[in-house]
Amino acid sequence: MTVTLALAGDTMLGRGVADLLVRTADPAAYISPEVRKYLHEADLVLLNLECCLSDRGEPWAAPGKPFHFRGPPRAAELLAGLGVDCVTLANNHALDFGRDALLDTRTYLEEADIRVVGAGADEAQARAPAVLSANGLRIGVIGLTDHPPDYAAAPGHPGVAYADLAGGVPGWVIDAVAALDTDLVLVTPHWGPNMTAGPLPYVRAAASALVGAGASLVAGHSAHVFHGVEPPVLYDLGDFIDDYAVDAELRNDLSLLFLVILDERGPRRLRAVPLKLDHGRTGLAQGWEREWIGARFIAACAALGTSAGWEDGHLVVDLRTNAGAAGG
Repeated sequence: MTVTLALAGDTMLGRGVADLLVRTADPAAYISPEVRKYLHEADLVLLNLECCLSDRGEPWAAPGKPFHFRGPPRAAELLAGLGVDCVTLANNHALDFGRDALLDTRTYLEEADIRVVGAGADEAQARAPAVLSANGLRIGVIGLTDHPPDYAAAPGHPGVAYADLAGGVPGWVIDAVAALDTDLVLVTPHWGPNMTAGPLPYVRAAASALVGAGASLVAGHSAHVFHGVEPPVLYDLGDFIDDYAVDAELRNDLSLLFLVILDERGPRRLRAVPLKLDHGRTGLAQGWEREWIGARFIAACAALGTSAGWEDGHLVVDLRTNAGAAGG
């Protein structure tokens, strides 16, 4: 009894991608058939939605905030067409156009039969887990973000599931993980700053605490760059769809789709599919870009004490033989 979980990183459907969505929400316009095949073969698909979905609201007035991302309501059709089962909204763009736009986002996603974690109408809804089922296994999903604090939900106050991780994982997160009565628990944190090549020490410490609390798998995002793996932690999933400028050194346009095989004991094996991101269009990486991704991922894993390598065109990590104390 196994489940294949497809984990995609930051998915930004605003700005230039939103302009494309005015014309079509057909998944074929945004994701190549080869990548869609991996999504459709997975039992469950989850990603970080790095924008709100609404036609309402005004840009959030925060000093020094440079970017505000809002996708149109029909973006939910695109996600449904890709087979997305659950998204986390716990990130620094969920309230970019205010609280009404955030609530619209939940509504459009739920109408498209997509589960939502990490943000909601109040603190309780923002922190509430989703429970997904596939092949007889029940997986609890918790979303949280360590920035920005002004987006935090409160009692009677819409916002995100905010957790200040720099001082240690808050008690509510530990309690939420421990309280889940499911076969497996996935925690998906939006943690750390943009454009970092690897996890900061406080992120590794938070990962260790989450695993210690009972998380079966931790899959993070925020850097826009994929990081290495320290089983059972995938520190950063990189990007999946966007219109971002490309960093010439870190190459945020070269990413990975993570396919994790789990059973009732937890994660067993990871296959990572090399991706190339263009403006609102994602396909398989080829040639030297594919090799660059492989070299960088293998080195990033090795720096965390994890062995990774190529197998049948995928980057592979045995999550059982490499398993250790994340963050140690």
